[in-house]
Amino acid sequence: MRKEGWFRRVCFILAAFLCLLPLSTGRPLNGAGAEAANFPEAQARSQTVRVSLTRLSTGDRLDITLDGIYSLGNRDENSMIFERGSELAILLQNGSLIVHYKGMSFNSGSSLYLTRYQAEDGRENGVRLTGEAALYEGDLLLNANDGLIRMVLSIHVEDYLYGVVPYEMSDDFPLEALKAQAVTARTYALRKQNAANAFDLVDTASDQVYRGRLSGHDRTSQAIRETKGLCGFYRGELAECFYSASNGGQTELVENVWSPGNYGYYTMVDDPYDLENPQSLVKTFHIPKKSSVPEDMGYGLRALLVKELESELAGMGYDPAPESLRVDEVLMVAAGTPAVISSRVMKMLTIQFKYSGRTRQDAPSAVQLVNTDDEEVSLYGITPSPHTPAPLAFELETVTPPPTPIPTPKPIYGEFERVDNAVTLHIPIFPAVMNAMALSLNGNMNNEIITVAEGKSSFRVESRRYGHGVGMSQRGAEWMAEEYAMSYLDILRFYYPGLEWMVFPQGDHPLPVLDTERMATLGPRPTPTPRPTLMPVTGEAKAGEWYAIVWDIADDSSLNLRAAPDMSGDIILRLSKNQRLLVQERCVEEGWVKVRTDVAEGYVMERFLKPD
Repeated sequence: MRKEGWFRRVCFILAAFLCLLPLSTGRPLNGAGAEAANFPEAQARSQTVRVSLTRLSTGDRLDITLDGIYSLGNRDENSMIFERGSELAILLQNGSLIVHYKGMSFNSGSSLYLTRYQAEDGRENGVRLTGEAALYEGDLLLNANDGLIRMVLSIHVEDYLYGVVPYEMSDDFPLEALKAQAVTARTYALRKQNAANAFDLVDTASDQVYRGRLSGHDRTSQAIRETKGLCGFYRGELAECFYSASNGGQTELVENVWSPGNYGYYTMVDDPYDLENPQSLVKTFHIPKKSSVPEDMGYGLRALLVKELESELAGMGYDPAPESLRVDEVLMVAAGTPAVISSRVMKMLTIQFKYSGRTRQDAPSAVQLVNTDDEEVSLYGITPSPHTPAPLAFELETVTPPPTPIPTPKPIYGEFERVDNAVTLHIPIFPAVMNAMALSLNGNMNNEIITVAEGKSSFRVESRRYGHGVGMSQRGAEWMAEEYAMSYLDILRFYYPGLEWMVFPQGDHPLPVLDTERMATLGPRPTPTPRPTLMPVTGEAKAGEWYAIVWDIADDSSLNLRAAPDMSGDIILRLSKNQRLLVQERCVEEGWVKVRTDVAEGYVMERFLKPD
């Protein structure tokens, strides 16, 4: 390397370093393409949040690796101190937590507390639970509750964010979108602090997804560092910064989802950024304009139309069943009747169509009963009359033959007959249309935005809004940063137009210093407890049956096993990803299959399975 080049590079690096130094005590935070912004300082408060760790499902045993310096005892005491690398097995027995370590065990009662101590600079300082790779940084409270070990982690909010932001968004998101997510997640967490409760937050989407800290999320980590302490305020108080995955093209108001309150910092506005983002979740159902056979129209929709037309079909002598309705031509489909003024959430679907119906006659039963005097005559045998002869003087050995299966008679259908006049139906979207077309994105929230677009050969019904739609749309924020080069402040001001942004003062937050002379010696690893297994499925598949596994869902999601092949069917239980199933049959309701395990049986949507 030439000396001139070396000198030039040193100057460049020095200049870049000087540019990164704070220019004032107002804590500058930089956005892409934006000038440094100085925020007012908020009144100091505790930055520790308590998170109930429910996702790990520990049951009655918990294995803990201490990848930091910890003591074990009650809160504010250190009965036993462990050095880095110690491993504990904690079992719940008769309502007490039994701690196993290095061949020893002791009863800690119904609760115990792991206190974190100051560690060497640059080294990890937390615990790992149930063999997971993620690091949980903080004090850990364990309680025996309803036959389970309950865990509450006390953690500084900035450390908490390292286990939240990568899972609420992805590290692949633009930096400015991740910064906006960091600010909203921080504000949400601190607003939830409540000393009167046993914990402030849970680690699932009921609050915010928290999974501990993992390495490799460099962009997320940068976003957290560069917005450190920044939160949203309304009239001097921390705001409730709600957010969701996708609002479907319009922001929602809190009072339309939950209850009225002091939420003047939200507005209902169209969100073109969410709508433009091709990653925003959309479900689609196509209604063909013309059909030649009933199956051209989905079974669920036919069932819904038959239900609406039941009296009319019966009056004309037609079979009021989905398999006897053929929708010949659809003339119009439209969504209307806003849920509230200015809302794009519609309550009614109007459909105008022409159809054909047919008659149905049930076939005669395979067993015909004819009364002849005192005898009952059957195709399969004779039943003695009431005049029973005298018993024999000796007993004959009799053998009862196995019952002969009687096949279900198939009905006899007439030809389809066209009905002259078109009918127009106005059908509630929630839940009737959502179930019939499998358009639901949010379970029972009934808040999806339904739109209809007419194409050359069909009407396309689309469902948008994944989540409640209040506050920031994560997909909208992604598109604003990626396609429009907007800063995180631009994003926050769009979704929370009434908020003021202030920064909490940040100290060093020192941890207690360890008394090294009281450390316990590193002990052997306890035998790990296997994680709960999936339900067993035994037995050979019969003709027409096959094995499949639950597949096309997120790793931490589940698939509903329902009591009926319909979205409104009662949920029997929730199936985990990779659960093996025996598929017994495809249902007449298109898209549904009947399945079983050795534990339960019911119905699931086939598109979430893959053959095993």
